[in-house]
Amino acid sequence: MTSQVSSPAEQADEAVLGEQRKAAGAKDVRRLDRVIIRFAGDSGDGMQLTGDRFTSETASFGNDLSTLPNFPAEIRAPAGTLPGVSSFQLHFADHDILTPGDAPNVLVAMNPAALKANIGDLPRGAEVIVNTDEFTKRAMQKVGYETSPLEDGSLDGYQVHPVPLTTLTVEALKEFDLTRKEAERSKNMFALGLLSWMYHRPTEGTERFLKSKFAKKPDIAAANIAAFRAGWNFGETTEDFAVSYEVAPAATAFPPGVYRNISGNLALSYGLVAASRQADLPLYLGSYPITPASDILHELSKHKNFGVRTFQAEDEIAGIGAALGAAFGGSLAVTTTSGPGVALKSETIGLAVSLELPLLIVDIQRGGPSTGLPTKTEQADLLQAMYGRNGEAPVPVVAPRTPADCFDAALEAARIALTYRTPVFLLSDGYLANGSEPWRIPDLEELPDLRVQFAQGPNHTLDDGTEVFWPYKRDPQTLARSWAIPGTPGLEHRIGGIEKEDGTGNISYAPANHDFMVRTRQAKVDGIEVPDLDVDDPHGARTLVLGWGSTYGPITAAVRRLRRAGESIAQAHLRHLNPFPRNLGSVLERYDKVVIPEMNLGQLATLIRAKYLVDAHSYNQVNGMPFKAEQLAAALKEAIDG
Repeated sequence: MTSQVSSPAEQADEAVLGEQRKAAGAKDVRRLDRVIIRFAGDSGDGMQLTGDRFTSETASFGNDLSTLPNFPAEIRAPAGTLPGVSSFQLHFADHDILTPGDAPNVLVAMNPAALKANIGDLPRGAEVIVNTDEFTKRAMQKVGYETSPLEDGSLDGYQVHPVPLTTLTVEALKEFDLTRKEAERSKNMFALGLLSWMYHRPTEGTERFLKSKFAKKPDIAAANIAAFRAGWNFGETTEDFAVSYEVAPAATAFPPGVYRNISGNLALSYGLVAASRQADLPLYLGSYPITPASDILHELSKHKNFGVRTFQAEDEIAGIGAALGAAFGGSLAVTTTSGPGVALKSETIGLAVSLELPLLIVDIQRGGPSTGLPTKTEQADLLQAMYGRNGEAPVPVVAPRTPADCFDAALEAARIALTYRTPVFLLSDGYLANGSEPWRIPDLEELPDLRVQFAQGPNHTLDDGTEVFWPYKRDPQTLARSWAIPGTPGLEHRIGGIEKEDGTGNISYAPANHDFMVRTRQAKVDGIEVPDLDVDDPHGARTLVLGWGSTYGPITAAVRRLRRAGESIAQAHLRHLNPFPRNLGSVLERYDKVVIPEMNLGQLATLIRAKYLVDAHSYNQVNGMPFKAEQLAAALKEAIDG
């Protein structure tokens, strides 16, 4: 969904309409600058769909937003249990925001499990909308409630709205030829309608979505739309909701342009397609489905019209093998996976290093080790990306910082791979992959030119005057070897995993040649041109907080809190992790303290200490969830004062 940012005049018109509603006797409308809502229910209650639709309408309205989907790894965890709770948190505002928020202002709890799993995250005074129909004795006992929390006073510190969502939904759909079970499935749309009324969200997009989603089942589409409208009307007429809220568009937070809501995996997919077009190369994805990377395979499979070819292999090894073969054949080649898949792909990544072919390895990190936490986030694959291969096999590493930034990071990874003829790691994670935010759709003129020149003929003259093609003859600036398309007359050459002779590419066991080739491949990666590190330090701070990847939002939010409180702190964020920016060492030298928050046990901190001999302080979290801004702010304040 796309939207233009509202102009000041349009916002003024909206304010006038609000006053007219009040004059007509409508309910009280209060203006807020931001809201954090969490939808929570059983895995089968449609909370992800509900949150996604509320997010889409919020994006079309022009708010800045950030989301945090959170769901079990099981396809269908036991109904009504704590492990089966699925939630979707949305933070939206009339100004620039960076995180999904620390604590919800509103919780929509579809059953006792959802209430119990999430109530601890709510601040006192928060609103709780509870589906009372699900609070049966058996359902409450299943999650350890001995008495009903709706009656025992345990929720007295919150604004509780008991709503029989299931009953109201079934009643609203009684004119449809549906069983009670079928009608109950629409209760998430009733809840969405209620929240849409409560926060003045647009409704037309959701109704269009439902008609499209259930185009082959018009009765189901009509029932869901009826439930959605019934929820809206319930909010308008019930006395339990005396107030609705408005959050104005974030017109000043965005540069002018056309925006859409986008998730990290979708942005990354679009970035890969854009890179393919800018390089004038076909895009080839060799992949095996794995959470949380599978959505990239799903999305790219829709874009055959852009020359995209997707191959779902029988396993991770076959996926990357096919991708590397496509790179040899002249495609922009990609393989997508998560941490366990990277382990399986490691030998072929080493082969790509040896062959010196462009290949993008997209790792959407998740909790580990082994199968670990498939649907939870972590950034613990950094050292695996850096060193997880046999022999000396250096690979550049690039990491996006936000969901929308995944688009630009994909273009940057493709630039490096194509320019320097090397595999490149793109390290995203589950938080970025599933989270979403507004993204300004770039103009074509803003995208980089990634076109490459394939070898067209001989590139070397022998002592006897014979002109030949040497596959490992290098560009003196980039050290990239020639890229020859198989089948080009006269450019036949040998490839394989055994060490190459410099220049000719022939098999070589010579010690001096191996030493030279190892050092040359390392020098090629070390010489990659990357931008200098930008440092945000308006007050000449003594403490620097250094981050990478998805910690950008929480770190920046924490830094803003500290500065508003009068503290002086500097911030820098790394996109390029191999090679590091040229000026990183000089940046680190300027500060008395360097704090590195990571969702691992200190992997970047280990690299920084080793390379720059800086006593970097780690602040670590490995609970499967992103950092909270308040938590980080407290840790950084302690570092400043310590």
